[in-house]
Amino acid sequence: MGLVQWLKGQFLCHLIICYGFLVSGLLVNLLQICTLPLWPINKQLARRINCKLGYSLTSQSVALLEWWSGTEVTFYTDPADYQFYGKENAIIVLNHNFEIDFLCGWTFCDRFGVLGASKCLAKKELSYLPVIGWMWYFLEMVFIKRKWEEDKRSFVQSLQNLRDYPENFWFLLHCEGTRFTEEKHQISMEVAEKKGLPKLKHHLLPRTKGFWVAVQNLRGTVAAVYCCTLNFRNNETPTLLGVINGKKYHPDLYIRRIPLESVPEDEAECSSWLHKLYQEKDQFQEDYSHTGCFPGPVVTPLRGPWALINWIGWTCLLLYPLYLLLVQLVLSGSILTILATVAFCSAARALWIRLQMNVPREYRYSLVCHGLCIPTVC
Repeated sequence: MGLVQWLKGQFLCHLIICYGFLVSGLLVNLLQICTLPLWPINKQLARRINCKLGYSLTSQSVALLEWWSGTEVTFYTDPADYQFYGKENAIIVLNHNFEIDFLCGWTFCDRFGVLGASKCLAKKELSYLPVIGWMWYFLEMVFIKRKWEEDKRSFVQSLQNLRDYPENFWFLLHCEGTRFTEEKHQISMEVAEKKGLPKLKHHLLPRTKGFWVAVQNLRGTVAAVYCCTLNFRNNETPTLLGVINGKKYHPDLYIRRIPLESVPEDEAECSSWLHKLYQEKDQFQEDYSHTGCFPGPVVTPLRGPWALINWIGWTCLLLYPLYLLLVQLVLSGSILTILATVAFCSAARALWIRLQMNVPREYRYSLVCHGLCIPTVC
């Protein structure tokens, strides 16, 4: 293990990462609040400003994955489809098998310049949380309560609001509704058997109603569905804690562009179409488990420097007042204050170690997500 890799695993580095993300997030929220008077005057300008502010925060997570852990997603796609990416609105259908699949999805968005304008489904409760929740509110994310009778009207209205969005956007959907686990998979396949549907090996049954409503309300605005299938080489099991500790992973992402006019308008036919799509995705995963790669050529969109520049800029800006505070603390000569600071840092470090060592994995995922203010969107 080299010196750099050793440093990446140290608590002080993790503390700086979390501090920078949280404080920059609060500052971004403050700037977004300042755009409120602009909305009735020039709505489209306010939207564009919020896209840039959203990118300033979300791209820090991309920088963490790509530059800190060294993880770089390998993209498999048809070159004929590649020319459309980033130049049109699209619905992104992602599988939900890994802790960091949302990070890989954000990387995909960043490579094609739509990260700041990307949308997703999120729990309504998240809109009340500072940092990510408030940022998403200003970015016009689609918030739901998971109660369809209550959600339908707000869901449709949120989608209709995107019809005049001034930036190219991608709407990211986890149609399975929740992250894959063996227990959930068993229950899902029991449902498939009762409904007479083919069983899936690597996915849960997709929830079709939300997909159909999204497609119907975004017709004429969205040009295509991008079917994305993610896997990791060598049976890697990536974790958020691994990324924070600087561990490098090797994700492969297979992307297929399907023109939206190919998706049926009738709800029953659209449901059958989505089930068939997931059967195809399942076969791609099965083939990957045998061959170690997806079909189609590998494409390598350039990794732009802006995520890294933004991250370094925020870190330097926010560490300076922290440095001044530390100098003032040392020069104050107050033994009690110094001891209290050391005790606080020691307690925080002990809690972080306990989180990594003793907390069950499913709870670690949720705790780390919320600790970094990266909410789980299921």
